[in-house]
Amino acid sequence: MFMSTIGIIGGSGIYELEGIKTIKEHKVETPFGSPSDSIIEAEVEGVTAFFLPRHGRGHKLLPSEVNYRANIYALKKLGVEYIVSVSAVGSLKEELPPRTFVTPDNFIDWTKGKRERTFFGNGIVAHVSAAYPVDEKLREILIDSCRECDVKSSDGGSYICIEGPQFSSRAESEIYRSFGASVIGMTNVPESYLAKEAGMAYATIAMVTDYDCWKEEHCSVDEIMKVMKDNNANANKVVKLVLKKLHENQFEFPKENRVGILTPIDSLSEQQKEIVEVLTK
Repeated sequence: MFMSTIGIIGGSGIYELEGIKTIKEHKVETPFGSPSDSIIEAEVEGVTAFFLPRHGRGHKLLPSEVNYRANIYALKKLGVEYIVSVSAVGSLKEELPPRTFVTPDNFIDWTKGKRERTFFGNGIVAHVSAAYPVDEKLREILIDSCRECDVKSSDGGSYICIEGPQFSSRAESEIYRSFGASVIGMTNVPESYLAKEAGMAYATIAMVTDYDCWKEEHCSVDEIMKVMKDNNANANKVVKLVLKKLHENQFEFPKENRVGILTPIDSLSEQQKEIVEVLTK
């Protein structure tokens, strides 16, 4: 069987892809603790991939409670090289209405320092550039798939990540708009930066559910739930096509983390060597 190198991180709905067949459930322990949940290795129309619900099955983890390091490390340990992230966001721009799928090309970290954001430290010194946290070839596959599925999409833009779980105040929302950010969410940082540290290609589908509170437009809970249902249905279509395209074109990409580790390997403990080996393989 072809060994999958594709990982999907999203909500519990990622298990609901039409035609998905579970191959194996992986319970992976890492030096950084446990991932959000078991990782499901599954087949979708002949393509195998690893699926991980970011907030755990049943949506039990706040964005700040997600063990992002364990999630990324576990996927890398299973052989994943390409990560497709799917998450809900608010829009910071008039031209990005609900039901738009945005494929950001950059991130702004506006979290509060509560999240573990690096694999390094404690005796391992390394520096990896986050100038381009999104892999451009993978992002192109996402945007092409959105277009082929007739899903309204937007190419590029910045995703500002806040700590949550509260949504923004009106004043905060106006500040984020002044930054030029396109969408606002709570999960893609440090997830994207950790993927970069792990030498993985990462790109995200940011699904707009509503305008953030800057816009004088009230949405009822029923309206938001309808948008989320529509977004999930479209995400399932897009992800299936992404899997097909990526399976057919597993492109090479630069793994910058291999040159970013400054500490001599022979000075590391056995566990530290294992961490470096997994991240740089």
